[in-house]
Amino acid sequence: MTTTRLARDPDPVVDPTRAPSVSVVIPTHDRPEEVRRAITSVLAQEYDGPLDVVVVFDRAEPDRSLVTDGERPVRVLANARRPGLAGSRNTGILASAGDLVAFCDDDDEWLPGKLSTQVAALREAPEAELVTTAMVVDYQGARTVRLAGSERIGHEAFVRSRMAMIHSSSFVFRRSALLDGIGLVDETLPKSMAEDWDLLLRASARTPVVHVDRPLVRIAWGGTSYFVEQWQVRNDAQLWLLQRHTAIGTDRVGAGLSYGKLAFGSAALGRRRESLGFASRALRARPVEPRAWLALLVCCRVVSWQRVVRVLNRRGHGI
Repeated sequence: MTTTRLARDPDPVVDPTRAPSVSVVIPTHDRPEEVRRAITSVLAQEYDGPLDVVVVFDRAEPDRSLVTDGERPVRVLANARRPGLAGSRNTGILASAGDLVAFCDDDDEWLPGKLSTQVAALREAPEAELVTTAMVVDYQGARTVRLAGSERIGHEAFVRSRMAMIHSSSFVFRRSALLDGIGLVDETLPKSMAEDWDLLLRASARTPVVHVDRPLVRIAWGGTSYFVEQWQVRNDAQLWLLQRHTAIGTDRVGAGLSYGKLAFGSAALGRRRESLGFASRALRARPVEPRAWLALLVCCRVVSWQRVVRVLNRRGHGI
């Protein structure tokens, strides 16, 4: 008796004869002008494969005027999961059908060549599940390029740093990896804060992140963020990450970073004793941790936290 084996379809990500289909998930909330710019930047990509956009409205009625048909359709949905960014992303992921799933925040824009460059990078690394790019930070009209300096980024790098130059609007995943492997966006994160760092940690624990170290997304920094000045949410999310990803707390650089962030957040909240405690933990782990020293300056009223944040944002950085 002979057994006939059915031939598998070639992987569209690595098959040079077929461009993989891409679904782009854009969560949005009360940003009608910005989301249109984001959609336009995605649809303007020069890319040979199928491309569709899923716009997910969170805590708002979907704007049906955004819907388009044709070769690059745009669909609009209401967030069917937990309110917030994480639930919105997951609603879009589950409603998508592309071989690849990409993210774009509603106040950001893709720059020319982004998608085709990332797909080419994935084809050169068939084991990869996530590809990212560097970014241009736009803060009140001032633009700063942020590069990572590497084309492969392993788990240890994300344990030690959020790698802020790798923004979620640059993420392109294999959809199969999100559904069975990396997992969906974690909806238990406080207000979905730092959901991108959590994803990077989970993804890089499986295989290094492929990175195109070219600024191919424009990121609106500062005032348009829903987390501006929400220091309690930031601290809650940081504590969540320390509990969920224990490697951060056992790595001297990672612990210094995380406790430094907590120290600064507590200083901004006016909780001097709490800030001093976190700063002490940060400096024991890493004596040169700048966030801890900045927190001490804020606690001593040498400088305001608002001034620190403004100066950092002008340089394309955050706390």
